Amino acid sequence: MLRTRQDFERVEIATLAPYAQKSSLSAGRKYKEPSHPYRTEFQRDRARIIHSRAFRRLEYKTQVFLNGTGDHLRTRLTHTIEVASVSRTIARALGLNEDLAETIALAHDLGHSPFGHSGEHMLNELMRDFGGFEHNVQSLRVVELLENKYPRFPGLNLSAEVLHGLRKHEAFRPGTKPGDAPSLEAQVADIADEITYYSHDLDDGIDYELLAIDQLQKLTLWSATSAQVAELHPRLKGTEAAGFIIRCLIDRLVEDVIITSAALIDLANPKSPDDVRRQKKPLIATSDAIRKSTRQLRKFLYQNLYEHPKVAGANQRACSMLRNVFNTYVSCPSLLGRSAASRVKKEGLHRTICDYLSGMTDRYLMEEHQKLFLQEGMIRALRGNRDIHISRLTE
Repeated sequence: MLRTRQDFERVEIATLAPYAQKSSLSAGRKYKEPSHPYRTEFQRDRARIIHSRAFRRLEYKTQVFLNGTGDHLRTRLTHTIEVASVSRTIARALGLNEDLAETIALAHDLGHSPFGHSGEHMLNELMRDFGGFEHNVQSLRVVELLENKYPRFPGLNLSAEVLHGLRKHEAFRPGTKPGDAPSLEAQVADIADEITYYSHDLDDGIDYELLAIDQLQKLTLWSATSAQVAELHPRLKGTEAAGFIIRCLIDRLVEDVIITSAALIDLANPKSPDDVRRQKKPLIATSDAIRKSTRQLRKFLYQNLYEHPKVAGANQRACSMLRNVFNTYVSCPSLLGRSAASRVKKEGLHRTICDYLSGMTDRYLMEEHQKLFLQEGMIRALRGNRDIHISRLTE
């Protein structure tokens, strides 16, 4: 049975909640394009993101541990896929548009720098006098400017709803314009991001033997979930038990979000997506008890994982490379690639370099550092030999 875009749009109208964003009611794209015969606007956006170069590069970008450290450790790409999966689960349970929530999730880290959050902090420091760097903002630059796959316009020309969802860093801040709150689908992607990195960073920390299971028993969220697992599966021990506890922990967090959000939505009683955008507080949230326990978990992860010498030391060395390459490009812009160099006049040298570096994978940046500084060492050596030779001639 052939199903067209109009068929999918009718299903959305018939089955989604009134406050869900319908693809047929999209505000459209900056550059007008004809509709696709077999895909809705958000399904089309999802495909554009998945087929982008920035998305493919996420495979070789650090999540917590430097890329290549271990075969089972998360990368920025596997993190993104996990966020998309959790987003679909929550969106489906709440009667929201799964395609939109998933699309925002898939795009949310496209602008992330190499070397994870350490790399982001380093780029922000280097760009302090030139507008700073923040990966959410950079994700928008990627999809609106830096990806070039179409002859008629820059970027991916995504729908207004996806672009608005990527502006989550502006959500619910003082001074936010009335009617500018994020869609529920965007809020789902945001909270799915938190759930995912809490859980998989625990998993990777245990797998890399930086976190001991005994340590985790002090955490409210872990101990409660661990007790539940022990009751159901008393024979599970060690890493097998830890893996199943993390699985149950994710399920616990997702269920809490669904139940809490459903209650908040019922209380606010939005009749449309526009009603959602007029809200002053998020409608997708965790319960107070879970929020308190996740704050405890976050603090624990910073103290025992993100700032662990084995993690922080490697990240510090990687960030030194990032700084060195950045400063080298500033002093010698001719080293930039041709595509990047063509944007200097419009974007400015420092922003162009920032765009160029933030798009690099961990591996490529390390190779670029080696190439630049190997060349510099050779030049210095040649200059040194020449100076010695000249000095001998003049003696």
